[in-house]
Amino acid sequence: MRSMALGTTLVGLLVLAACAAAPAAAPPPAAPLAVTHTARDLAPPSACEGRFVAHPLGVTTGARMREIATYASNGAGLAAGDLDGDGRLDLVLASIDREATILWNDGGLRVVPQPLEARFTRAVTVVDVDGDGALDITFSHRGRAAPSLWRNLGARRFAAAPLPGVDSYAYALAWADLQGDGALDLVTGAYDAELKNFGLTPDELRVAGGVTLYEQRDGAFVGHRLADRAEALAIGLMDLDDDARPDVWVGNDFAVPDACWVRQGAAWRPDYPFAQTSHSTMSIDWGDLANDGRMALFTTDMNPGDVSVEVLAQWLPVISTLEEKHGPFDPQIMANTLQVRDWRGAWQNEAARRGVDATGWSWSGRFGDLDNDGFLDLYVVNGMIASNLFGYLPGGELVEANRAFRNRGDGTFAAAPEWGLGDTASGRGMLPADMDGDGDLDVVVNNLRGQAVLFENRLCGGAGLAVDLRWPGSPNPYAIGARLELVTSAGTLRRDVRVSSGYLSGDAPRVHFGVPAGATLERLVIRYPDGAVADVRDLRPHTLIEVLR
Repeated sequence: MRSMALGTTLVGLLVLAACAAAPAAAPPPAAPLAVTHTARDLAPPSACEGRFVAHPLGVTTGARMREIATYASNGAGLAAGDLDGDGRLDLVLASIDREATILWNDGGLRVVPQPLEARFTRAVTVVDVDGDGALDITFSHRGRAAPSLWRNLGARRFAAAPLPGVDSYAYALAWADLQGDGALDLVTGAYDAELKNFGLTPDELRVAGGVTLYEQRDGAFVGHRLADRAEALAIGLMDLDDDARPDVWVGNDFAVPDACWVRQGAAWRPDYPFAQTSHSTMSIDWGDLANDGRMALFTTDMNPGDVSVEVLAQWLPVISTLEEKHGPFDPQIMANTLQVRDWRGAWQNEAARRGVDATGWSWSGRFGDLDNDGFLDLYVVNGMIASNLFGYLPGGELVEANRAFRNRGDGTFAAAPEWGLGDTASGRGMLPADMDGDGDLDVVVNNLRGQAVLFENRLCGGAGLAVDLRWPGSPNPYAIGARLELVTSAGTLRRDVRVSSGYLSGDAPRVHFGVPAGATLERLVIRYPDGAVADVRDLRPHTLIEVLR
């Protein structure tokens, strides 16, 4: 289920064009920026077993619902970040039927649950909203509620606080410095289908739904309407037009085409740069897959990875009712997409050629170097529970295994069932993060009607390098939007600092690099959001480095 063209109003464009605080990114300075860095060793590597090991986390979303139908079937997300400043990544689990939960990381894969009185939550991000150096938590909510902020008070305490000016319902959330003034801005996307359940008139729906960019100014937010209609399941903030500034990509459900906006001077211009897009975009992620400097953009959709008679018999009664008739020039296809620029600079969908176009009824799909060989792998979580759709199946559930794919080293993928990540617990939000601090990426999944699970990484590969950026005195103290290039003897690895991607999920601002066995580290190049460039030397694998600007 997912993806009608989002209408951008002329008034909205004029308002955005009039926004004053929208300077272009400054050019890189002639000399590298002076920074300092410290390093500490990571925890001893986990046992080399060639697989992941599952650890249930004791938290379940959807368990209190007697019957799950659309749109409760969409589940909830999760986020990671060092919330208490002890150097370990903590978790926040959203929940559609109860309060959210913080899982404090006490080391050694020991977590301490703490309920948070944020109720009926969907998307979650861990982000320093007010620039005080402490990571806060933001949620979107099931129902007509506006996003909420939980300010970090220290000592593992949080308090509900307003997001001044953010007053419209939202489903998907994403944060970045979009205006180029240093402060983090918020983009929200509504899920209009959910709003219709509340009996809103078309005029009311135009006010309550759609896509809104909230520009942060002096601690308050000024909303600018980008579109009056949306079925937004995912929002990606990445550079679509090669101007080194983040643009906006909204992935839509229900055959509503995805929508993109790029910066044009002080305004935001609607754009549609893709020849093909997913019919029902549920997740957006991006990364340099072949270490060649070319960014690839990945979206998930509904497309069975197994076309056996047994599997198709489960799918077809639902898919036959969901497929809309498209015209000959409609770019939407019911499949995952992997957008890569061709020699002309145009985006082309290479998902089928690279082996990742069909993965199931897929929700979050995320890149991460899971085997520490220097190349980004892919993990996708699957499954669907909806009594009104799959009433002919036991429990109204389409049971599917999650799918892991190993990067062959050229940006193409091979299925990796031997990694032990083929869980069937109906995953929704998902993120890769080094939860035990041993240099490799673990994976955490927020399941629907099943416990959230942490998959401990026990693959046998190279080493890891973790990077924390600190920018005190800036309204963006974690340097969200910075681009990192790790130059090694085996090639240049590229990552970016972000706090949201995938499906309803928040990224830790800590960056992970896999270092291939035998490779030497030459330098780390940091390109900050304001255009400044830093060059860090004297690096060692299996360390966490903190770079202080």
